[in-house]
Amino acid sequence: MRALLLLAALALATPAAAADPGDSIRLGASGLCTADLATGDKALTGLFDTGYAILCRDAAAPVGRLYALRLGRDDPAVRLAALRSATAECDGPARTGMEGLGPVDTLSCRLKGEPVGYRVYLYRRGRTLYAAEGLAGYDPALRLGLRSLVAGRALPGEVEVAITGAGDPAAFARLQAGTLDPGRARAEAYRRNNAGSFAESAEFFATVAEADTAGDRAELVANSALQQSNLGAFERADKAFAEAAALQGNDPVVARLLRNFRTIHFMNQGDSAAALAELEKPMPPATPESKGGAGANIDPGTAARLNAESPLARQLGAAAGLTPEERARLLDAQALHLRGAILRIVGRSDEAAASLRAALAALDSVRRGRVASVEWMRAQIWGEQAALAEGAEAERLLKAAVALLQADYPGSPALLSAEARLAGYYARAGRTGEAMTLFRSIVDSSETGGIASPGLRRALAPYFRLIADPAELFRGSQLLVRPGVAQTQALLARELSGGSDEAARLFRQSVTLGRDIERARIDIARAADDPDRAAALRASLAALEKDQVAVQARLAAFPRYRVLSSGAMSLADLQHLLRPGEAYFKLTFVNNDGYGLYVVGTSARIWRIPASAEDLDREVTALRVTIANIENGQVVTTPFDVALSHRLFDQLLGPAAADLPSVRHLIFEPDGALLRLPPNLLVTDRASVDRYLAGAARPGDDGFDFTGISWLGRGRDVSTAVSARSFRDLRQAAPSHAPNAYLGLGQTAPPPAADASDAALKTLLGRASPCAWPEALWSRPISAAELHAAGDALRRSGASGIEILTGEAFSDSALKARGDLARYRILHFATHGLVGAPRPECPARPALMTSFGGEGSDGLLTFAEIYDLRIDADLVILSACDTAGKASLAATREAGLGTGGDSALDGLVRAFVGAGGRSVIASHWPVPDDYGATERLITGLFQAPAGTPVATALREAETALMDRPETSHPYYWAGFALVGDGAAPLLPAPAP
Repeated sequence: MRALLLLAALALATPAAAADPGDSIRLGASGLCTADLATGDKALTGLFDTGYAILCRDAAAPVGRLYALRLGRDDPAVRLAALRSATAECDGPARTGMEGLGPVDTLSCRLKGEPVGYRVYLYRRGRTLYAAEGLAGYDPALRLGLRSLVAGRALPGEVEVAITGAGDPAAFARLQAGTLDPGRARAEAYRRNNAGSFAESAEFFATVAEADTAGDRAELVANSALQQSNLGAFERADKAFAEAAALQGNDPVVARLLRNFRTIHFMNQGDSAAALAELEKPMPPATPESKGGAGANIDPGTAARLNAESPLARQLGAAAGLTPEERARLLDAQALHLRGAILRIVGRSDEAAASLRAALAALDSVRRGRVASVEWMRAQIWGEQAALAEGAEAERLLKAAVALLQADYPGSPALLSAEARLAGYYARAGRTGEAMTLFRSIVDSSETGGIASPGLRRALAPYFRLIADPAELFRGSQLLVRPGVAQTQALLARELSGGSDEAARLFRQSVTLGRDIERARIDIARAADDPDRAAALRASLAALEKDQVAVQARLAAFPRYRVLSSGAMSLADLQHLLRPGEAYFKLTFVNNDGYGLYVVGTSARIWRIPASAEDLDREVTALRVTIANIENGQVVTTPFDVALSHRLFDQLLGPAAADLPSVRHLIFEPDGALLRLPPNLLVTDRASVDRYLAGAARPGDDGFDFTGISWLGRGRDVSTAVSARSFRDLRQAAPSHAPNAYLGLGQTAPPPAADASDAALKTLLGRASPCAWPEALWSRPISAAELHAAGDALRRSGASGIEILTGEAFSDSALKARGDLARYRILHFATHGLVGAPRPECPARPALMTSFGGEGSDGLLTFAEIYDLRIDADLVILSACDTAGKASLAATREAGLGTGGDSALDGLVRAFVGAGGRSVIASHWPVPDDYGATERLITGLFQAPAGTPVATALREAETALMDRPETSHPYYWAGFALVGDGAAPLLPAPAP
């Protein structure tokens, strides 16, 4: 499918000037640092003075500055020294050589009150003083920045700086946006949107909206809404569109902008009918004078059914001369374009062709088609026409689109998407060699930029269909988004790899400060109506940013953190990690197509999954209904659908069925719906299904005896990996250094006494909030028998350092106040898990129920509070309901996390990994109380001798339940999944 190319920046008034090439200097090929034009710097006093802020990935504030200052009556070096003296103490200047410049004056300094070095470089040429100064930990960026500034262009080179991996492109974009004046930030927001960098564009628009003084908020909020839709955050987009609609008034241009953006929003969701209905809404006449502000970017982004992202548009250079009526007519032309695209998608080709012709005519009616970006929009319409026609004309148009993007957006997601569409055309035309050459080039380019954007992932679907080599499929699949817990596991592994306690401490401190900064920004947004509080919060944010950057600079002293691995793995790397008897199965979905990759130490193979992603989602949902379904507040279990389970096995692992008997440990990397289902309950042969069905058909048989079933989890260990990279990181991570074996926590105390006044009780429990959980939940605590049985089993095995906290000792405030949680190798929670929301209108904030503690206690250990704990655990056991579920985006952002969320395993599992848990055992459904199944399962886990792999210990405990008729239903034994390295020992083997 061809993409839309939509008109960008139809100005509602005089638009901000487009960012010129001097606004940003890329420092190094990796793109980890940039120098961005800064305003408001006190060092800039003359018309010809220029200053740049040096920004680096994972640093929350500028790490340095670049200056080109005109030499005049005063010496600008003296001016810089006076400004610098407030924060740094410097030694006398020295002369050092610098590549391409020769001798440069150098000052070695220290920040006042901080054990952090500061570096200054001064270089004079002609009537200009060039200066670079900043944190010594970022010296490579300072040096390359100075050389590039003198040269007047970005020079080649590499910048090696400390990287935690906690940041993301959106956070980096937010930092960049903060250095620009609102006009430049607005222009950059449009440019990044047109380049297909939607997450980054969203941050720029948010920054501009916060500083808006021109009354353009409707347009800015509408753009922000579109970015959220492009990123798949449809609920957030709905709220932003509603806000923009409330602000629009009767402005004919903004009304049309919103119509088109909402149309794209529906297209992103695959709802063609709603999109067409949106286009039918009446608009105010185009003639009244617009009161809107700057340019309206009409970029559809990742419109799902358009199979692409924004690519070929730029701001209208002549937009200032357009009347509101002309702008409205151009937006109406775009609406015709959208209509044509939708009609093509739904197969109404003749109507689509007519609408596209009408769109071209509408463009020609505005100044005879001579508006600056008409040709760009025309190219997009031609692309739609090419999709209808195919053939040589389609190839010509696709190549033209690529050429335009290569000129204006080199290396951008938009260019890569356009190239992928051209490659897809080659594939459809049977020109496989040309298609694969171009696709491989795209993958090469994407690897340097990280995860592929949503539209690019869709455009890569034809590539995956052509792949025959397992190594190539493995490489390409690493560009696809994984759950947020994968990034968190990588962070934990990097922290553990520091090589010294000081390195690990600084790493964690930097990451924690980064999360505090994200939370501070949320607090500032919430305080928009309280100027005094907002000002205080901004001051606090500035202090946090300063501290985080100082810690990050100190982290550069440790070489392990100065080198950022790309994270990319080869298939050979994965095979090298696998031990004898281990197999790795990776499931990958691209659009609706699924692929299986089966890897052992000496070979690998791939196959196409015969069911679509949508089909598998329906099957997983149907299977889960037979395990645990909530009806009238009660868990209902029906006879497990073994035939459907076997069908799932055949669809996923059927080609490897003959090999599985020799596999002792299967590492399963799920995707899509399989993130919601533990793989150990898949049935591996048809014969056991037939035996079960025959027995269940006998009179009097209730169908609940599954003792003869051949489960995937019988006879082999099964563990879950969320990505190949995180599997690698965890397998190579150092084990816990905790001296104590076990901390068990559970059996909450009842709520405060009923004789307390209603008002006091509501205050203590936080019941005043409409999203609070009812007090009755705390009246049904989980018994501590499971914890005591586990402790007794560990004592019998010779383990030491065993503690169990119950009742009032197990409160949220007590746990947060403890400073010794990192002294336990195993943390075991046996309590209620609250993973949904108390009401549909409330956000889901995963939490574990605790007893009530002191002032401010709410009886919950929330996602964010768990993430803030400091643990050093080999294993965390969450013996509570649905703890393998997801967290809402709201809960994720409230924890200070800018990525992930809204995916299975991204809830409590991610929180405990973030706190320091290498592996987590979590439940996929409500844990059963009948037959003491959960207690027997968890107690059985601890019966294994020291040195037993945790996956083996879990399998043996599950097998004991499988073999008893009353607990043979998967509801009783299969619900707990091990996320992490299953080959790691439950407890260290005794020393020889």
